[in-house]
Amino acid sequence: MRIGFDYTAAVRQGAGIGRYTRQLLRALIEADTHNDYVLLVAGGGHGKGRGGQGKWAGHAPELAAISARPNVRVVNLPLSDRALMILWHRLRLPVWVELLCGQIDLFHAPDFTLPPVRRATRVLTVHDLSFIRVPDSAHPRLRAYLLQAVPRSVRRADWVLADSQCTKDDLIELLGAAAQRIEVVYPGVEARFRPVEEASAREAVRERYQLPSRFVLALSTLQPRKNFERLIQAYARLPKPVLRDAKLIIAGGRGWRYESIFETVKALQLGDQVCFPGYVADQDLPALYSLSELFVFPSLYEGFGLEPLEAMACGTPVVTSSASSLPEVVGDAAITVDPHDVQGLAGAMGLVLADGKLQQDMIGRGLERAQRFTWEAAAGRVLRLYAQAVSS
Repeated sequence: MRIGFDYTAAVRQGAGIGRYTRQLLRALIEADTHNDYVLLVAGGGHGKGRGGQGKWAGHAPELAAISARPNVRVVNLPLSDRALMILWHRLRLPVWVELLCGQIDLFHAPDFTLPPVRRATRVLTVHDLSFIRVPDSAHPRLRAYLLQAVPRSVRRADWVLADSQCTKDDLIELLGAAAQRIEVVYPGVEARFRPVEEASAREAVRERYQLPSRFVLALSTLQPRKNFERLIQAYARLPKPVLRDAKLIIAGGRGWRYESIFETVKALQLGDQVCFPGYVADQDLPALYSLSELFVFPSLYEGFGLEPLEAMACGTPVVTSSASSLPEVVGDAAITVDPHDVQGLAGAMGLVLADGKLQQDMIGRGLERAQRFTWEAAAGRVLRLYAQAVSS
């Protein structure tokens, strides 16, 4: 087969869909030497991404290594991803991907929306429908775009990949997608996520982000869907000795409507206890997880929720939300709590922090759970789907 693949997110976004795209494509080409891949990269990977949220993520070396493979060709498009979005999804001009990458048997769009594809089999990945389930989950302009473009893309796709059974169910319920056209493909945990035992590596990260000796960690872009206000309220209800002993670190860049998070800290007089180190570099994440006493992820909605698995892979106990896909992802290896229940969240955090035996049990179960999710397994499922989709 000759497979077209939109690789733009991989070079424009550091985390999230950018990481998904990089890791899936890497696993695909490592497992597959028989098919040819044509990677489309809008704008050559420079400037800001869609909605101004994604920035050049410094992944040129990875792209160069991939393009050196004999069965991979990279097509750098002169238009930015924003310009293509306008052409394809607002003006709906028939600028077929075949005009950009030549004749192909299949085209895979891994980032929610499908460009015009004339004859090739069309495969689309939809990671979640948070922009419908939780309207505050996206910037208003981005949400308006997704509400228009994603349903159209799902209708036009021959196959849709969903990150979880939860997302598949949402596609069926909210967009009326046919169940037989949807394949659940779980993302994987990268092998680099493991307990970091080297003292020098741990202390370098501790110093870089000015981390205290003991802390509870939360990690994600600051935005309403991540439910950080309730997390801070729950943290404030922990016993005073626990508060004195373990600070709360909320790491991640500022997204949108995050002002109330800082207002909550001020109102509860927790300025000395709750710290915001900002965006954490990708290479520092394993050490950051490994340094933390507990990872808390109280999100209101996730299409998959990779962060709890990464924390588990690094040997950190996890308390997470019982909403959306998260129970499906963590199984019995984490404690799940209603994300709206502040007291329940406080109780779960306090229980783990106070019980060393429970911590060790959760660490063991978490390490085992994280090993079930690999990019090699994801690539195998996708390759089988490619072959099935083209043959049918």
